[in-house]
Amino acid sequence: MTSSDLQGLYQELILDHSRAPYGYGLREPIAAQSHQLNPTCGDEITLQMHRAPDGTIEAVAWEGHGCAISQASASLFAELVEGMPEDEVIKRIDAFREAMRSRGRIEPDAELLGDAAALGGVSKYVARVKCAMLAWVAAEDALRKG
Repeated sequence: MTSSDLQGLYQELILDHSRAPYGYGLREPIAAQSHQLNPTCGDEITLQMHRAPDGTIEAVAWEGHGCAISQASASLFAELVEGMPEDEVIKRIDAFREAMRSRGRIEPDAELLGDAAALGGVSKYVARVKCAMLAWVAAEDALRKG
């Protein structure tokens, strides 16, 4: 598979997640929640982290609007972390942030980030990094809030 074939698959994955997002729709009772706005482009995300009694992330629910990257990133995040212990979620947020800040120098770890690694190419476009990070920052904030 060539590099352009892989880029095409990644683009299709991002478009699929933005068209049919995983975890879309806020839930009751309200769990740990965070609302984040990217003032640069107007993307918005409200994200909830629902914990199971054992502390694992039982569900991620979110709503928002914006570009395909921000919406797909929220969907990919929700799909990735459901069922994970909180410390594993934080580990993935940190790995994703490191890849996004690398300006393309660090290839996202597909084993750690699953399909969210498809967003790795975004790191080359500084203006789009905030779009990709929006849900991940919301999740981090929601976990901090409790």
